[in-house]
Amino acid sequence: MKGLELSETYFQQVGLAMLREKFADYIDRIAVGLVGDGSECFGFDDSLSRDHDWGPGFCIWLTREDHQIIGSKLKSAVAELPQSFAGFGPRKKSQWGDERIGVFEISQFYRKFIGLDHLPSGLNEWLIIPENNLAACTNGEVFFDPLKEFVRWRKALLNFYPEDARLKKIAARCMTIGQAGQYNFPRCVQRGEYFAAQYAETKFCADFMSLIFLLNRKYAPFYKWMHRAVKSLQILGEWTHRAVASLISESEFEEKIKRVEEMCATVIKELIRQGLSDIDSSFMPDHGPTIQNRIVDNALREQNVWVG
Repeated sequence: MKGLELSETYFQQVGLAMLREKFADYIDRIAVGLVGDGSECFGFDDSLSRDHDWGPGFCIWLTREDHQIIGSKLKSAVAELPQSFAGFGPRKKSQWGDERIGVFEISQFYRKFIGLDHLPSGLNEWLIIPENNLAACTNGEVFFDPLKEFVRWRKALLNFYPEDARLKKIAARCMTIGQAGQYNFPRCVQRGEYFAAQYAETKFCADFMSLIFLLNRKYAPFYKWMHRAVKSLQILGEWTHRAVASLISESEFEEKIKRVEEMCATVIKELIRQGLSDIDSSFMPDHGPTIQNRIVDNALREQNVWVG
C-alpha cells in the first residue's frame, strides 16, 4: 500500500469518527489531507521509504481563529489515535520529521514552504520561493475540506506562476542550460577537468528538466524526484526522462556532447512552437534575452537575464 492511500484510509476509518465525536461543532471547518515533504506525498514511496516518517497519519488544517480555540485539544485527540493501522506503523519519526503530520494553522503550514503567511501577491514574492517548495506544498491530496479555505490557498498556488515570472524563469534556464551543457561541458572535457565536466552535465540535466516543468506549467520537485516526476508531464515529459537517462549512462564524451545538442535542439523547437522565441539559433543562451523581452513588467524585464 502506498503512503497516500494508507493516510486516506486511516483518516476515513479512524480519524473522521474521532472528529465527529469530539469536534462536532467544528467538523465543517476542519480540513484533512496529506501534503508536504516526503516521497509518499508525491506517490513515489516504496519499501525503502518506510524506514522513517512513513505510516498511519494525516495533516489537519485549521483557520487561525479555530486553531487558537481547539488546536491544543485537537492535537491531544490525534495523539490518542492508534499508532498502527492495517499492518503498518507506528511511524519512525526522524530528526526532521516533526511537522510532516499533525495539526496546523493553515497560513503557518504554507509559510513553512513559501516563507509567507499570505498568498504571494507580486512578482518578487513569487520569484523568491524555491520551485521545489511550491511543488511540496501543492502535492498529495486533500481528503476533507468543507470550509474550502485550505483548498483556496492550494488552488491559488496550483494556478502556477504569473506569466511574467514564468517567462523570467524560462529565460534564465535557457542561459544556464547553454552555459552548462553546450559551453562548459565540452570545454571541461577537453581540459581534462572531469569533476567540473560531471558537475556541468548534472547542472545541465537539472536545469533542462526544470525548463520542461516550466513549459508544462508545473512546479519542479526536489532534485531527488525531479527525473522521476518529469516523465508524467504532457509536453516532452517521457522524451526528457529517456533523454536524461541516455545522457548520464553514456560513457563516451563525444556522444554525450552530441546528445546535449540534440536535447537543446528539441527544446528550442518547443520554445518556438509555444511562441516564446523566434530566434534561428541552436545555442540556448541566444533564446534567453528574446524570451525575457516578452515580459510585460518593466522592472522585471530589465533584470539580469541569468537570474530567475
